[in-house]
Amino acid sequence: MSDLLWDDVKGFFDPGLMGSLPDVRVPDASVADWQAVLDLVAERGWRCRYSEGERVLPVPRADVVLSRPAEAECPGLRVWPAADVLAIFRFHAADEVDFDVDLRELQGQERLDVFCGFLREIGRRLGKPVLMDPEGDSGRPVLGFDVEADRVVVLADPQVR
Repeated sequence: MSDLLWDDVKGFFDPGLMGSLPDVRVPDASVADWQAVLDLVAERGWRCRYSEGERVLPVPRADVVLSRPAEAECPGLRVWPAADVLAIFRFHAADEVDFDVDLRELQGQERLDVFCGFLREIGRRLGKPVLMDPEGDSGRPVLGFDVEADRVVVLADPQVR
């Protein structure tokens, strides 16, 4: 059973309205939460690639990544929870797990279900909400994983940006 129906939320997946790379985040996170996400990626066997600049490296522990000097290039972890669905995690700060998704890859019910499943997996593992904001408009989530409901829910009117 789907958390969300495509016809009800497709406006949130319109790159022209939301920006093509909306911000997905877990607020009030910790280094332990980041490590739990890295462990989840490994346990699920999701294809991934960790890089620092142009260098592709083995995925380090979260505490190592998050203790890098401020002037160091921000590392990224590309995760494919399904073929042709990519999430790019950025290790900007320990207190917020954040990643981008490309809305052009998330068109239609099947892809929406993959995305919702990915948010559910992360939210359940952390026991925290996973929120999606329009690109560059952090703090105004339109949908996300609700811990109490144990599913992805709409958090804003789909007709209003």
